[in-house]
Amino acid sequence: MKIHFWGVRGSIPSPGPHTFRYGGNTTCIEVRSDDGSLIILDAGTGIFPLAQALLKQMPVQAQVFITHTHWDHIQGLPFFTQLYIPGNTVRIHGGYDVVAGRGIDQIMEVQLQYSYFPVREVEMMARIEYETLSIGEPVTVGDATVTPLLLNHPVVNFGYRVACNGKSVFFTGDHEAWTNMYAPQDEGYAEYQQMIDAQQGQLDQALAGLDVLIADSSYTAAEYATKVGWGHGTLEGNIAWARRLGVKKLICTHHEPTRSDDDLERAFAAALEAAEYAPGRPGEPEILLSREGLELVL
Repeated sequence: MKIHFWGVRGSIPSPGPHTFRYGGNTTCIEVRSDDGSLIILDAGTGIFPLAQALLKQMPVQAQVFITHTHWDHIQGLPFFTQLYIPGNTVRIHGGYDVVAGRGIDQIMEVQLQYSYFPVREVEMMARIEYETLSIGEPVTVGDATVTPLLLNHPVVNFGYRVACNGKSVFFTGDHEAWTNMYAPQDEGYAEYQQMIDAQQGQLDQALAGLDVLIADSSYTAAEYATKVGWGHGTLEGNIAWARRLGVKKLICTHHEPTRSDDDLERAFAAALEAAEYAPGRPGEPEILLSREGLELVL
């Protein structure tokens, strides 16, 4: 498999001289299976440069997997050029919206209202298909298998495990580690702790043998104290998670949009120091910051 990062920021695009090295586009990751099948994880603004690159490879059959429908993960979709070209097929996968009572088929309808965008879906010339996913039920894409797993965010958020010929990568989308809502002295603490330990254990079990973990690492542990419940992870927490899973690589992504590249590197270095990270130590994962243009080969 080949993995290419086209967008790595969270919440809002943040282009400019202070984000030049890592990039200012919001989340979009391209995965190519061994047989060349195209899997796109999320459709933030990073999907636009991906679309431009794909113009050299027409016609396109793209399988787009949306982790959740917050704007920073879908705002580039109307600018996915392949949607406007006859002969292309774009299949959009995602979860069921319990608030709207609808599946992923609503994603384009909501974005393409004339109040917000000048083109209607019926004017797009590609073949557009939708598939609403169920938790844990795998989807076959060429020689790859994509399995949605439910994670913790204020809306339904699927992380996706992509497996191909013995190699696997997992992308969290937005994910906050489950935490106990009770204080240790409260009556419900022990029971609630058992529940979240079981949730985390089930997720860890589903990720056994994982090669690459791509994780929402928006905050530092110190910042997280004032952002509990916002639905995002920490650098320190994901380092611990990657070690527990025994993954080969941890890619920290969904960078906080107010963080300059220099600030991002300082926060990352501090988290590695706090974790007593020792690259090359047996069992220690390689840990990287995601950046636009980063490519991994598994």
